[in-house]
Amino acid sequence: MPSSQKPMRYGHTEGHTDVCFDDTGSCIVTCGSDGDVRIWESLDDDDPKSINVGEKAYSFALKNGRLITAVSNNTVQIHTFPEGVPDGILTRFTMNANHVVFNADGSKVAAGSSDFVVKIVEIADSSQQKTFRGHDAPVLSVSFDPKDTFLASASCDGSVRVWKISEQTCETSWPLLKKCNDVVNAKSICRLSWQPETGKLLAIPVEKVIKLYRRETWHHQLDLTDDFITQTLNVVAWSPCGQYVAGGSVDGRIVIWNMDTQECLERVKHEKGYTICGLAWHPKGGQIAYTDMEGNLGLIENVCDVQKKKSNHTASTPATKDYDDLFDEDDNEDFLNGDLTGDDWGSKAVRNDEDEDDDLMMASGRPRNKGAVIEDDENSLDGGLSKANSALDKEDDEESLAPIQPLSSTQRPFYDGPVPTPRQKPFQASSTPVHLTHRFMVWNSVGIIRCYNDEQDNAIDIEFHDTAIHHAMHLPNSLNHTMADLSNEAILLACESTEELASKFHCIHFNSWDSNKEWTVDMLQDEEVEAICLGHGWAACATSTLLLRVFTIGGVQKEIFSLPGPVVSMAGHGEQLLVIFHKGTGFEGDQNLGVQLIQLGKRKRQILCGDPLPLSRKSYLTWVGFSAEGTPCYVDSEGIVRMLNRGLDNTWTPVCDMREHCKGKSDHYWVVGIHENPQQLRCIPCKGARFPPTLPRPAVAVLPFKLPFCQTATDKGQMEEQFWRSVLFHNYLDYLSQNGYEHDESVKGHAVQEQQNLLMKMFALSCTLEREFRCMELAELMTQNATSLAIKYASRSRRLVLAQRLSDLAAERAAELAAAEESGEDEKEQQQQQQQQDFRNHLNAGYSNTPTEWSQACVRNLQRQESVEKNEEAADQAEEDTPDVTKPRSPMLHESASTPKSAVTGASNQGRINPFKVSSSQKDPLGHSVNILDNMTKLSKRNTTPTGRAASSKEKGPVIKPLMPKPKLKQAAAAAFFQPRTPRTEKKPEEEKGEKNGTTEPEPQTKTEANDSKRPKTGFQMWLEENRSCILTDNPHFEETEIIKEGMSRFRALTAEERMTWTEKAKEKEASDPVEVKKRERPEGVNGDGQEDEVQKIKPGLKSDKKSKSFEHSTIAKLSVFAYKAS
Repeated sequence: MPSSQKPMRYGHTEGHTDVCFDDTGSCIVTCGSDGDVRIWESLDDDDPKSINVGEKAYSFALKNGRLITAVSNNTVQIHTFPEGVPDGILTRFTMNANHVVFNADGSKVAAGSSDFVVKIVEIADSSQQKTFRGHDAPVLSVSFDPKDTFLASASCDGSVRVWKISEQTCETSWPLLKKCNDVVNAKSICRLSWQPETGKLLAIPVEKVIKLYRRETWHHQLDLTDDFITQTLNVVAWSPCGQYVAGGSVDGRIVIWNMDTQECLERVKHEKGYTICGLAWHPKGGQIAYTDMEGNLGLIENVCDVQKKKSNHTASTPATKDYDDLFDEDDNEDFLNGDLTGDDWGSKAVRNDEDEDDDLMMASGRPRNKGAVIEDDENSLDGGLSKANSALDKEDDEESLAPIQPLSSTQRPFYDGPVPTPRQKPFQASSTPVHLTHRFMVWNSVGIIRCYNDEQDNAIDIEFHDTAIHHAMHLPNSLNHTMADLSNEAILLACESTEELASKFHCIHFNSWDSNKEWTVDMLQDEEVEAICLGHGWAACATSTLLLRVFTIGGVQKEIFSLPGPVVSMAGHGEQLLVIFHKGTGFEGDQNLGVQLIQLGKRKRQILCGDPLPLSRKSYLTWVGFSAEGTPCYVDSEGIVRMLNRGLDNTWTPVCDMREHCKGKSDHYWVVGIHENPQQLRCIPCKGARFPPTLPRPAVAVLPFKLPFCQTATDKGQMEEQFWRSVLFHNYLDYLSQNGYEHDESVKGHAVQEQQNLLMKMFALSCTLEREFRCMELAELMTQNATSLAIKYASRSRRLVLAQRLSDLAAERAAELAAAEESGEDEKEQQQQQQQQDFRNHLNAGYSNTPTEWSQACVRNLQRQESVEKNEEAADQAEEDTPDVTKPRSPMLHESASTPKSAVTGASNQGRINPFKVSSSQKDPLGHSVNILDNMTKLSKRNTTPTGRAASSKEKGPVIKPLMPKPKLKQAAAAAFFQPRTPRTEKKPEEEKGEKNGTTEPEPQTKTEANDSKRPKTGFQMWLEENRSCILTDNPHFEETEIIKEGMSRFRALTAEERMTWTEKAKEKEASDPVEVKKRERPEGVNGDGQEDEVQKIKPGLKSDKKSKSFEHSTIAKLSVFAYKAS
């Protein structure tokens, strides 16, 4: 079967990537420049286990459960495999190590560094080291002799040296490579390799050939080359059997030779032509894993048909083999050392191909159970025993009729359900991994805490962003603290327990006014501190026993309660405590986390009670904390930032996707702080890593927030996103005001103004798109002032239906505000009366409760006042029930009726009453709709009923009453804006007479009415007064609004000179009118039907009765003609 090349997949960030198989060949292990070592169960593994070993990994080696890595801090580290637990530092260099390898038995490690030095270190005792000096440039690669006698190394100085390990001397040297001054400038990394087991030959990639040198004599044996190779070879690798050699070039070509015949067996080309930098054979042969300089991982299967040869060899084994032959040397390779996961590690599809049906039969002739865990019986111990038993019992004729034995425990079918996700371990927000020697313990808005743990020093450095809070500090770390938090009051530290000491919780209260600023608490036995946080006046820690302990900042133990699950992380701000814990077991890569938000102030309460924490699919939590204003936030591994939306019942809203700002797939942002005003996401960009290095000091970047709205490329989507983001990011102001915190009121005003501006822009855009229903939806979000602007905009845009609906909405809203204000005043009044009653009861305590003369006088005064109010209300009701036509004209009656109630109550000194009480008859009717055209024409005085329509109407005429005094409130003023202005001519003449005689007090007017009375007439108003009868003659069915609309259209049809003439007339009239004309006498003209002349309502500003009579006669004459024609 020819070899097959599987599609490559992304493994690491761009840069040098190394690869190998584990000892059993059950998984592929890679490391890259992102500092991660990843364990792949197969090439199709979408969720490989990742072990972070440093900021950048240059090389690694794996054997006997030990993982050796060369990282960017110039050290060679040890980790356990596959757990990834740090196991110490093996050795150090003055520069980074470029290549590390194990010897044959895994007891020693060789490393070559950029400081020209090669070292061999004992795994059991790292103090046993051998140093080899002689290279004049950085070392590119090293390779152990299988017999531990020699060590080969290649260098940038162009030489390849062979060292004798026991004597630490150079055995021989060949100038084979091109010289360069650094590894990055080298044309080839020259990954040389010894022949396995015997070490007979040393293979060195040189230019386009592989040179082979014989052991001991060091003579050039032969060259391996092929025309398929067009560029320099970069790496070479021997097969485990020592029969094949594979080489990879810088242009992505892989060639495999047979050492027996020196012929090329396989030729494979990289799908994108990237440089091959890693080659590794499967321990059983037949597969080659390779990596390139872009961080991709690939796999070649069925290499040299090794598996087929082994299968044929096994099939040709005589079936009459004895029991003793089962464990012969040849069979051990087939049975005991076989791969329990199957012949073909990389692909299970091959086993199911129809071409491989013969392989699905056992040696006994029975079909193999496909559902068994051990799919390849030839490579399993149980399969070998079955073959041996079948061979011994083959003479029995009934063997083929024997029933199939039940499956053993190791051969039960696979579990095909959801796969549980390993639980995320606890972590501190804004901290780097614990195993690093130089790491950030915390970086927040207050300062930075760094930890240094190396051979020279084990200390903690604390730096404050604002030195006015505290100066920088340097603390010894003798207890090996691994967790820290920092606030404006204190420093919090915690360490794990040891065999001798318990887990400790240490606080440095630098803001304390006494001399003792530190305190420490030891946890109970078998209790580990897993997460810590600080707030205002308190500190908290979560432990491994599912307890959360709260302390005061001075060290007093306070609340303690149990957590619903293992803690993941915690954060504190002010009086708020945020706890993230495991709510249950996640599946298919998802974490199942819960959140608790607790308020620890005077009003202790739980805001979020174990609600699920939303995360992106197959992600985990990477940061949790509060914004500078106190809003809980968190970040997941997919770069999604979410914020608590207090305005939507404490839901979580995504506010930023940091992946949109990353240039590469392996780039990330490390969050250090969030601000809502101004809107800033403060984070550190990490190139090819998830966290930044401590040195050099990383620079902080600021990312903008953006809600994931649809169609944000359009104006509509962009403004919608800006509006709701502004609403979300200013919810904290309501939270601060509700909880009694100080905040800047101007910020709220600016936010409201910004939101209303966005609403008006969206309103205008919807009007342009003729989306009037959408306009109404937007208007419901507007304030009263913005609604007024929307009404004007709709009117000017000639959308009269929309303007009318907006007017109705504004009037309804104004009524609701007025009702709410009135109910609020009533509640306040009741509270005041209750307080007064309580005060009087307190004063009268111990005295007689019999009525006194003073109290009786007060009661009489109140009764008298109530009777006066009832009489006035009855008079008003009678006046309302009487039509205008039959209403008596007695000046005295109207004078008493027009007297404001405030004047009556003010004249009475017999008792106290509430001056703000408004009777039901005084309330303005707000339920009816108001036409916007009245406001658009700016008519200071208008008629509500045409003359002809009023003459034939049987309905009650409008009751003309003086305005009653009201409290001057913003809501009332807003409501008055949408009510029809009362013309001055509709006021009772008795009121003016009363004012002249001085018998009544002047009527209080609102600011709007005063402005209306002073407003001069316009040219259009004068033209409309002259031509109103003509319009009614042509259109007798017109209402008042229709008359005004028709008049406006006719007035616009006039020439510019004619309109200017009417405007000048209006100005001359305004200049000639004396001030005394404001007080008019009662009109006496009544038409033939007994109704008041409508001319008095149309022309309220005439200079004399003479002019009004002349205008009155002309109008009556025209109306008579109209009435005659109508009949």
